[in-house]
Amino acid sequence: MTQRLADRLRTARQRQFVGRSAELALLQSALAEAQWPFQLLYVHGPGGVGKTALLQEYARLSREAGLTAHYLDARHIEATPEAFVGALRLALQLEPAAEPLAALAERGQRCVLIWDTCETLTLLEAWLRDFWLPQLPENVLVVMAGRIPLSPAWRAELGWQALIRVLSLRNLEPEESRAYLAQRGLPAERFSAILNFTHGHPLALSLSADAFQQRADVGAFQPETTPDVVKVLLELFVQKVPGPAHRAALEACSLVRVMSEGLLTAMLGAPDVHELFEWLRGLSFIEAGPQGLFPHDLAREALCADVRWRHPDWYAELHRRARAYYVARLQRTLGPAQQQTLFDLIYLHRDNAVVRPVFEWHEGSHLLIEPFHEGDRPALLAMTSQHEGSDSAQWAAFWLARQADRTLVVRDGAGKPVGFLLALPLQSLSAADRESDPATRAGWSYLQQHAPLRPGEIATHFRFWMAGNTYQAVSPIQSLLFVNVVRHYLTTPGLAFHFFSCAQPEFWAAVFTYANLRRLPQADFEVGGRTYGVYGHDWRVTPPSTWLSLLAEREVAQSATIGTGETRTTPILIVLSQSDFAAAVRHALQHFTQPDLLCRNPLLRSRLVVDRAGADSDEAARLAALLELINEAASKLLAAPKEARFYRALAATYFKPVGSQEQAAEALDLPFSTYRRHLKAGLTHVTEVLWRHEIGGEH
Repeated sequence: MTQRLADRLRTARQRQFVGRSAELALLQSALAEAQWPFQLLYVHGPGGVGKTALLQEYARLSREAGLTAHYLDARHIEATPEAFVGALRLALQLEPAAEPLAALAERGQRCVLIWDTCETLTLLEAWLRDFWLPQLPENVLVVMAGRIPLSPAWRAELGWQALIRVLSLRNLEPEESRAYLAQRGLPAERFSAILNFTHGHPLALSLSADAFQQRADVGAFQPETTPDVVKVLLELFVQKVPGPAHRAALEACSLVRVMSEGLLTAMLGAPDVHELFEWLRGLSFIEAGPQGLFPHDLAREALCADVRWRHPDWYAELHRRARAYYVARLQRTLGPAQQQTLFDLIYLHRDNAVVRPVFEWHEGSHLLIEPFHEGDRPALLAMTSQHEGSDSAQWAAFWLARQADRTLVVRDGAGKPVGFLLALPLQSLSAADRESDPATRAGWSYLQQHAPLRPGEIATHFRFWMAGNTYQAVSPIQSLLFVNVVRHYLTTPGLAFHFFSCAQPEFWAAVFTYANLRRLPQADFEVGGRTYGVYGHDWRVTPPSTWLSLLAEREVAQSATIGTGETRTTPILIVLSQSDFAAAVRHALQHFTQPDLLCRNPLLRSRLVVDRAGADSDEAARLAALLELINEAASKLLAAPKEARFYRALAATYFKPVGSQEQAAEALDLPFSTYRRHLKAGLTHVTEVLWRHEIGGEH
């Protein structure tokens, strides 16, 4: 029988596993008992200490004892009850509608459930402890591992005290470390220096072995005084990789949340990266998940910091290529896939000195965010009253009664509302409603005076946003709300302007300036004796593509220019009225074959052209983009036989002119009046298509 790759991987892991005799003995004794001596075994320890390797050994021991072992990595499970139960259902190979608890009870046989990376399930802790775990049948033993110890609430519960065993995982003992290095093939004369350096840290030992296997001259180092073991070892490892392409692949992997083969292709600009991807997969500090590869957290931090310091231009280029890949995916995806792509895009900014202090989102710890349900109303109004007072709560009730579909609710693991975001479409509100609320009245007045909307354009006012316990302070809820605000920016067709109100506008000044949001005192408003400060952004002047380029420039900047609100490469856009836009399209068609005249066309500084050419494009690139956009718009006429005649009139007049309009009519064998009618219809069509592009209604 042909051996599966999974079997070979399991054998290789088992061969390299050493030590942990006391931890293994604890499980073996439990497996030998007729009744479980405990129902929950919890293992905790810092990153890189070997928790995952120990859990894999636990799974092996369970199977050798004749039990079924089910392994789940919680980093790939969203922190909601539904996602958790769904992941367990998949691990148990149940039908989509089956209930895991009932299935485990029906099977009757003893089994072991093993959950890794449980620090990502913090939001579900109370639900697991008080609701789900107590329903497990007694034939099931649960093994959990995470970076943080169990909270005191587990110990405070008398019932749980008798059913829990806790292991604090430490570094390997010296003899265990020597055994590991010998197993990996390192010569004994190198052991002392490596042990003095790593102090038995499993990941550091693994990196030492990897480095030696890349190049056998590793090991002659004496960095006893260096505190950052992993960083030094990774620097050493990078110096010993097989070649420049491998180094580039490793650096690219450190920058993104998760690396797929397609993303690696885009970031390296190479047609075939399969061998490099497989090389990454084989490294001991690179892990594989459902979406691709990712480095161990300690390895990621060290690699990313190193490339950013050592080669900032290459770091910036990798950042740019990853951003371009994600932006393209945003246009092709919807729903959860689109939100995941947005998370990946935001992840590129995780280490920015301005963003990091006010952003707590990270993969695996998502709260659930859903549309408003009628039953949420009392909780949302209570939040608003608690933090903003009764007058503000009345306005929240006012808008929930009229714009409930514009409300997103954040829920905890038990489904309880813990925060919300209410975004109002100013252009769609009735004049009476808009004028009644001080916030929307001030925002609409600002638009009328400084940035009037054109037909088809949208203005959003983020009127309410808060977490139930922490209001507008930095928190995972606030961070998730901000993520969905950015999603609104990037996926709302026709968005021309948005307002964002804050109870403490000064607190958010640095990060909002970084994000190119302007403070708008003219749009401030007062409710219940409290003044709320407002920020805003004109998406016609700095559209999403330009905005993303601006943020990327600030992310990779190495000087104090971050947050100044200026950019060197972004062209200054103009926002044409609909009539001026139509005139510019006519001018572009009239001079379609005359670049020297076309270069003065205002469309070259319009949103649709800069979006197509790129924020960093020069005049020649924008000129080419304009011609391309006109050609594409006109070519849509060829899809319908009755409209193809309009395209022929445009072609004979502008694209491949045959002379005067009379000569064009003659070439098309049409009466002049019919030709003029066809030409007008074609011009109207091209103008309408380009206008929809300009205001964001068509992509």
